[in-house]
Amino acid sequence: MADWNPSLYLQFASERTRPAAELLARIAKPAAKYVADLGCGPGNSTELLRAAWPEAVITGVDNSPAMLEKAQKALPDCQFVNADINQWRPEQPLDVLYANASLQWLSDHSTLFPHLTTLLGDEGVLAVQMPDNWQEPSHALMRQTASELGHPARGRVPLESVQTYYDLLSSNGCEVDIWRTTYFHPMASHQAIIDWLSATGLRPYLQDLDNVSQQAFLKRYLQLLEEHYPRQQNGQILLAFPRLFIIARRVTS
Repeated sequence: MADWNPSLYLQFASERTRPAAELLARIAKPAAKYVADLGCGPGNSTELLRAAWPEAVITGVDNSPAMLEKAQKALPDCQFVNADINQWRPEQPLDVLYANASLQWLSDHSTLFPHLTTLLGDEGVLAVQMPDNWQEPSHALMRQTASELGHPARGRVPLESVQTYYDLLSSNGCEVDIWRTTYFHPMASHQAIIDWLSATGLRPYLQDLDNVSQQAFLKRYLQLLEEHYPRQQNGQILLAFPRLFIIARRVTS
């Protein structure tokens, strides 16, 4: 897959950072010394962690060189590592392991989530936020467009159920708090929805298409968005964006 585009990703920086801040606000760990940001991207979430724990050793982990370069320039006092989340290991047990809008890109959560708990120290906190919009029109219509145009299915798979995440984490020694929030983002146009998703959800569908095929895909996808998302009285379009939040604290044995 082509590398991520930090500038495109940050076009909607405030909307992307809001759930990151709300996840952070639920972490009760005032004296954290070792903190990691899994899937740190361009550093917008890591910046929140630095402000929360100014004395901590903070490590950002991502597999995008472009994202890591942007993050390192923005936060020279943090360390950033180019690594696969599944393979990365910290040098010491973590007080906070934070993953904002990253783990949904990884498969086999039944193995991943228990593994992440092993990276925590006693009373360490795993904090996760994942988009839960697989069934929303914004994403279902991507799959419909691909099917209509004869392209293979791509993109993310659905998240596990809330009950599954609870069992995975509680059975591995954690106290678990889970909640779901649906944001309704006012968008100026249907094209703005595409602009938002071009940095994330649309990438797998477009990456292997030539320019002509990409334009055909986006034209049909835009038509479907216009059919499914009505305009409000003021001309705006409300993009529903559900997100799943998890706080898991490793209980001292």
